[in-house]
Amino acid sequence: MDNACAWCRTHDLLRRYHDTEWGVPVHDDTPLFEHLMLEVMQCGLNWLLMLKKRDIFHRALADFHVKELAAFTERDIEAALLVPGMIRSPRKVEAVVANARAFLAMQQKYGSFHDWLWSFTDGHMLVYAGHDGAVPARNELSDRISAGLKAHGFRHLGSITVYSMLQACGIINDHERTCPRFHAVMQGAKVARINDETV
Repeated sequence: MDNACAWCRTHDLLRRYHDTEWGVPVHDDTPLFEHLMLEVMQCGLNWLLMLKKRDIFHRALADFHVKELAAFTERDIEAALLVPGMIRSPRKVEAVVANARAFLAMQQKYGSFHDWLWSFTDGHMLVYAGHDGAVPARNELSDRISAGLKAHGFRHLGSITVYSMLQACGIINDHERTCPRFHAVMQGAKVARINDETV
């Protein structure tokens, strides 16, 4: 019997992402930036499409190298939009470029982006008691982090988008309780079990 999270069982790409990345704690700025920017590109679309286009995003968006993206000009943005298979949304690509600049500024201010991000949970992965079978689209934590990102100049990162990123990078463990990955992603992590959704 397959006890993996139900959402990953419909496609091999989803399953591979679920089994190798989703929910694993990320404490490195490079993959955190990619997580954030994939969420920006996903707005209004589905996650499977993002996984199918991930290699295209890497080709179009300087391999998600923050400094290179931060230096993008209007011509670079136009060129990115012309990459075969790229999502043709100038607003999203412009947001990625603006976010790269904001990301660099946060690294300079806080030493690293991941230090700032994980400070919201004191370095802990959160396991919410109420999420067993009833996972929300956003919560008070994602509201606060989204507000903080916007205050630092980030775009297209509302609370719902941020919540998805928090699940992806292991700050919130929302694997189904019967999924083998629920316990696997907690190995070696500092874990806080939470009853109150306002944390």
